[in-house]
Amino acid sequence: MPKITHETYIEAPIAKCFDLARNVEKHMETTSHTNERAVAGVTTGLLQLGDSVTWEATHFGVTQKLTAKIIAMEAPHTFTDVMIRGAFHSFTHIHTFTENSGGTMMKDTFTYRAPFGILGKVADHLFLERYMKNFIISRANELKKIAEKKI
Repeated sequence: MPKITHETYIEAPIAKCFDLARNVEKHMETTSHTNERAVAGVTTGLLQLGDSVTWEATHFGVTQKLTAKIIAMEAPHTFTDVMIRGAFHSFTHIHTFTENSGGTMMKDTFTYRAPFGILGKVADHLFLERYMKNFIISRANELKKIAEKKI
């Protein structure tokens, strides 16, 4: 199973970063390039332990739905979401936040298993893993911009 790990330093308090990362509206804002939107479950506000949300987005030119559930949370340090329905065979996304030099280190650890058996493994090597890594990095960079924005 591929494992993607990405760290982003954010010059903002840990609680702010934690809340932004689980904010449904901010998720849609940071993934606007895929037209991602919440269509079922919790569709506004902050995701809490036990919450689920169904996202609809366009990836590879195809509109898809994916439902994720928050299965663990220790505010403001970590939360974990898992796919309960969607295009992947499975995925687990661990979001970790640590105070660092007056700011916050945000770490994404995304482990997944592609669908379609051997065809999924081939897709992983050809494009899927790179696509998912770029998606995670892009979202982290957008969250960083929002968190560091001066009002």
